[in-house]
Amino acid sequence: MKEEKANAELALLRSQVNPHFFFNTLNNLYSLVVHESDKAPEVILKLSDMMRYTIYEGKKDKVPLNEEVDYLQCYIDLHKIRYQKEVYIRFEKPKDADEVSVAPLLFIILLENAFKHGVESLREGAYIHAYLRTYQKEGKVVFEIQNNFDDQDSEGKQGIGLENLKKRLELLYPNRHRLDIVKEEGVFKVNIELN
Repeated sequence: MKEEKANAELALLRSQVNPHFFFNTLNNLYSLVVHESDKAPEVILKLSDMMRYTIYEGKKDKVPLNEEVDYLQCYIDLHKIRYQKEVYIRFEKPKDADEVSVAPLLFIILLENAFKHGVESLREGAYIHAYLRTYQKEGKVVFEIQNNFDDQDSEGKQGIGLENLKKRLELLYPNRHRLDIVKEEGVFKVNIELN
């Protein structure tokens, strides 16, 4: 019964992952089509790939880390098309990502938050720095993300995405993870370590 309850809770948490992103991207796609932009086909393909991954890979227990990396990169690429303003994005990926597996759709929540609460709150100078590293000898995967945000826009309350992430980590990596969140002076940093 305990396992069934955990599986039901995981299914609910997975279903909450990024519906607002798909909605916003569809609105953006509509605008591109109306203006007959040559970017529309690229957006359709990327969005299709992301939806396919969310639906089919998202329900698996583990996926190759390189597939998660591709998913995150696709998300970044879609946002680069969407924004008219300049945003500095650095995403460093491990070279051995095909040799490691992780639970799917954990890191996307943090990337979504960096765009939603960081990039969208700033008129200029927005940045996101994300680092994904593997330590195979220690059996660890580490994801670090940092973004700036408008301190005056911040209300200080934590969103559903981070609560969702905390619950999923407890269910998927009980006593085998670390989550550090630091918010100070217009900078938000999160570090996840999976064992």
